[in-house]
Amino acid sequence: MINNDIYWMEKAYKIALYAYYKGEFPVGSILILKNKIISMSYNKTIKNNDPTAHSEIIVLRNSGKIFKNNHLLNTTLYVTLEPCIMCTGAIINSHIKRLVYGASCNKIGAINFLLNTLGNLGTNYKIKITSGILFNKCQNILKIFFKKKRKFNFY
Repeated sequence: MINNDIYWMEKAYKIALYAYYKGEFPVGSILILKNKIISMSYNKTIKNNDPTAHSEIIVLRNSGKIFKNNHLLNTTLYVTLEPCIMCTGAIINSHIKRLVYGASCNKIGAINFLLNTLGNLGTNYKIKITSGILFNKCQNILKIFFKKKRKFNFY
């Protein structure tokens, strides 16, 4: 399964790289079902002036429309960065089967905290999580993005 995870995370990374070149926060997401792409996107918060336009939210919304269902059962979501609390909530509500992410985020990443807390509360929702796939690549694009932004005083 690890080779499959690397394959899909490479694709998510290319989407994040595209976001970087568009001037967006470089995060890419792909939702997969049976080794087929259902939806993919990058962050569009800057382009859309929308703080909720994270790649995960866009992918989950698009996938719900494709499935004509708010539950995205048996799917795997690949994301280059650990989801924030907003995206984690959407992931939980979507009932995906598995989440795979690249870089961890100690500032706003919430997936492990929230799911561990929910697990301790006795919820019946369990999600399989794999982290650290292409960690260095996913982390480096973020470092380059913020270094560039700080140089030009954008953040």
